[in-house]
Amino acid sequence: MAPTPSRPVRILIAKVGLDGHDRGAKVVAAALRDAGMEVIYTGLRKTPEVVVRAAQEEDVDAIGVSILSGAHGTVLPRLRSLMDASDLEDVLLVAGGTIPQDDADDLLDRGVVDHVFTPGASLASIAAALSDAVDARRASA
Repeated sequence: MAPTPSRPVRILIAKVGLDGHDRGAKVVAAALRDAGMEVIYTGLRKTPEVVVRAAQEEDVDAIGVSILSGAHGTVLPRLRSLMDASDLEDVLLVAGGTIPQDDADDLLDRGVVDHVFTPGASLASIAAALSDAVDARRASA
């Protein structure tokens, strides 16, 4: 019998907090769909609790958070904490937006996020990084 192909990568794209600018999140979501991923977009102004609940309900491989407000130092650790408490340790947490490199390095070093995509990251590189990371996570499960 032939092996069953794995399901497409499922990613939840979220805008957390009061940040009301979602054009970049929508562009990334469209690019990920074009790359064959299943994308769920939560819309604007969601709480970390709502995002984690949606991730559970949608059985996603990754949560992508777009942050332009400067709240990354608060929002991302809160999301990681809620994910860990909800048995979502196998779900990737990635962030994009205006996150200073020193802050991105700190979030990565502490294991808060799995990837940070800053302005200028190509859509193709984002899709490839997510696909590779999900494939690696699935292979180790």
